[in-house]
Amino acid sequence: MTDREREARESAGMDVRLLGIAILCSLGLLSFLLIAKLVAGGHYADLEGQILLSLRQPDNPAELIGPRWLHKAAVDVTALGGATVLTLITLLVCTYLAIARRFRTVLFVLAATISGMVISFGLKNVFERARPDAVPHITEVSTYSFPSGHSLIPAVVYLTLGTLLAQATDRHREKIFFIATALLLVGIIGVTRVYLGVHYPTDVLAGWSLGIAWALFCEGVAYLLRRRGTLGRPRKLAAEN
Repeated sequence: MTDREREARESAGMDVRLLGIAILCSLGLLSFLLIAKLVAGGHYADLEGQILLSLRQPDNPAELIGPRWLHKAAVDVTALGGATVLTLITLLVCTYLAIARRFRTVLFVLAATISGMVISFGLKNVFERARPDAVPHITEVSTYSFPSGHSLIPAVVYLTLGTLLAQATDRHREKIFFIATALLLVGIIGVTRVYLGVHYPTDVLAGWSLGIAWALFCEGVAYLLRRRGTLGRPRKLAAEN
């Protein structure tokens, strides 16, 4: 295979990857818009209230179903999507990247994280959906309910970091592990928000949809920047021979 043929094949592969990112990003955005339309129209409100009640003791809505350890675990896990933990993780990652002199990557991580937060808080103030009142809240909340910030922002942060790690290795099983771990964290954090009674299921679904779409959009931008040499490729992780 000549150098020109190799370059053409690599270019085609890049174009396919960008097309895949664009399609998935569009699907996530369309899903969010559909859910937002349903929420604005008041659809499934009664059903969502019944779902929240089904997660409580029939004779005492203030008590969650399941063992005590599960209640405590849900509170601990939901904190992984809170502002304090996400800010700490982002700052630690950016500090490492700065030490490694990856300053443009620092700016990318900060831009993705901050933009995700702005989108989340901005949309909450647009929709102004009240928190669920069908059951008492197990953890303290103070902002509007839609979309779930604990679903949207972690999707942006954890998927951005997972993607960076995946790009730092050539082993497919390691790439899959990093992305799957990020998706698992995003998934269980969102589930705990419904379990704890602080979000409707549609809040979480909307947060997942838009958060993943925005993370994919940021990845597409980063991919184009790396392709043009503006954003350096992550250094490879050390591997055993």
